[in-house]
Amino acid sequence: PNLHLSCACFFRSSACVYDSLASNEFGLIGRSWAMVFLSGGYKVKVYDNQPGQASRAITDISRKQVEELQEAQMLRGKLSATEQLSLLSSHEDLSQALEGAFFVQECVFEELEAKKSVFQAVEKLVGEEVVLSSSTSCLMPSNVFSLVQNRTRCIISHPVNPPYYVRLVELVPHPETLPVVMDMAYELMTEVGQAPVRIRKEIDGFALNRVQYAIIAECWRLVKDGVISVKDIDLVMSEGLGMRYAFIGPIETMHLNAPEGLEDYLRRYREGMKRVLSSFGPVPEFDGEAAARINKEICELIPNDQEHLSARRERRDQLLMGLAKLKK
Repeated sequence: PNLHLSCACFFRSSACVYDSLASNEFGLIGRSWAMVFLSGGYKVKVYDNQPGQASRAITDISRKQVEELQEAQMLRGKLSATEQLSLLSSHEDLSQALEGAFFVQECVFEELEAKKSVFQAVEKLVGEEVVLSSSTSCLMPSNVFSLVQNRTRCIISHPVNPPYYVRLVELVPHPETLPVVMDMAYELMTEVGQAPVRIRKEIDGFALNRVQYAIIAECWRLVKDGVISVKDIDLVMSEGLGMRYAFIGPIETMHLNAPEGLEDYLRRYREGMKRVLSSFGPVPEFDGEAAARINKEICELIPNDQEHLSARRERRDQLLMGLAKLKK
């Protein structure tokens, strides 16, 4: 594509907190977004208001990720690793990073005031036609973009971690977002190999986290109440529901699980579903004795030191890479 893309990836401004878990996590999201856009052949500019962080991010992308993906034959896009990396640059001056951009992707930590200030600063440096996009996982667009003057070009593009392997992107409009902006973001995400879905109006948690939190809540209740162990409830998902949900969703699952489709499924199982759902308990507090017990149980399976956690994350990414290859 001959359009110029600026991926403005912001991180925490205070040096003392950049190495915290939250800041590192969004650093990974920013790096992943850069790799996704590079795979589509776009020129990507990475900005960080912390001196040296943007250039270090590029080193990480170059040496540890893009080149390794090419060696594993999992590099996305039509360009080689060398060609993709030639499109990537880092900047410590925000105005330079934004120069010529048509799409800005924000990746700061999940704090409303930080995101609001980022977009207020960015808007002063870009033209009216530039799309402003946030990576927030659950903050409402009307709040994130409340300090932006022209909110018609604002949108949430919520990825799933890690975005390079898990292609879903939730596109969530501000109440004032123009349909053409949603269309443009949808086309861009599709072009760079993501799988965008349109959230038709803003809702707390969007779609993915509402579904995810519902699953987490019931799993938590079952473990808390002594119905099942942490190990076994994770197996319910990884060796049960997750096996088919990697390829088909819950509505299609119902449609396929009865001889005559969805209406037949509802006739057969409607009352049973309602009975089971009515037995669900209240929203868990996720703290106290239950949290300590569940944490102890998972840490016995996977110790929470960096060596073990890093190894499991590496395993996760390798398996996701294989699954993504299979789904092609």
